[in-house]
Amino acid sequence: MPSPIPPLRIEMVTVVIPVYRAENTLHELGQRLDQVLGDSSEVIFVDDVGGDGSWKVIESIIADKPHWRGVQLGRNSGQHAAILAGIRRARCPIVVTMDDDLQHLPEEIPTLVEALTDDLDLVYGTPVEEEHGAARSLASRGVKWMMRRTLAVEHAERIGAFRCFRTNVRDAFSEVNDPYVSIDVLLSWGTGRVGSVAVDMATRESGTSGYTLTKLIRHTFDMVTGYSAAPLRLVAYVGLLLGLLGFGSLTYVLVRFILGESTVPGFTFLASLLSLVGGIQMIAIAVIGEYLGRVHFRAMRRPSYHVRRVIGDDR
Repeated sequence: MPSPIPPLRIEMVTVVIPVYRAENTLHELGQRLDQVLGDSSEVIFVDDVGGDGSWKVIESIIADKPHWRGVQLGRNSGQHAAILAGIRRARCPIVVTMDDDLQHLPEEIPTLVEALTDDLDLVYGTPVEEEHGAARSLASRGVKWMMRRTLAVEHAERIGAFRCFRTNVRDAFSEVNDPYVSIDVLLSWGTGRVGSVAVDMATRESGTSGYTLTKLIRHTFDMVTGYSAAPLRLVAYVGLLLGLLGFGSLTYVLVRFILGESTVPGFTFLASLLSLVGGIQMIAIAVIGEYLGRVHFRAMRRPSYHVRRVIGDDR
């Protein structure tokens, strides 16, 4: 019986992988990528300084791979900043981003690349079956809804970390140097030609995800305040509502006074209203302070990331 014909390997693709505490999965990931990618493709591992032995594993993986590189950041900068560091070093016309935990299957990269047809610039791999828990899935849907409503990202419901896009899309955000980065928002600046394709995803092989629910919420807050004025508008609307409520209360008190009632009932209501107004004011001050802090960091030109070293770059 003749042996099966091996599948064609993908050429001229840069695979960017942000690495965070993934020393247990990197070797297998590298082996499977090597089976999928051709000699003209490249892999860029970006070590986001998780404090484990990931960098040593990266060094061993790329030792005999002429087109593979490792980028080590100076400090932990976050998943999106690490991806940005890799995207900016891509040499091939197509970029694929994927996670380091083997949930994104290297064998599905051809599916993504084939879906990137001439009329599309960006394709997301959407899971056939969601692997996250109920709370994480609900939070993820909330994030996508917020991106669509506040950031005008029309394709928000398709967004995921398994992406494939044309490298020239990065030209739209080549000047971005911001400590608060959202790759999907930046990609939306460069193109509206977005599609999606169903892909299989695996369960996490070991450990727990470094992208916890708390970090997801924090990233959402950074994304909304970093790329939108929606929180400020929300504070303005709440302030207007409370102003109308206060005006109504004042009218009520004056009417009762004119009618001859020197003692106006409702002290508990008024005290509660004052407490509510005070709380809203503190929230408003916090939101404004967050924006001022971002302006401060941008004025200092705080970078999105700092590259400590690159290996494999000169081969």
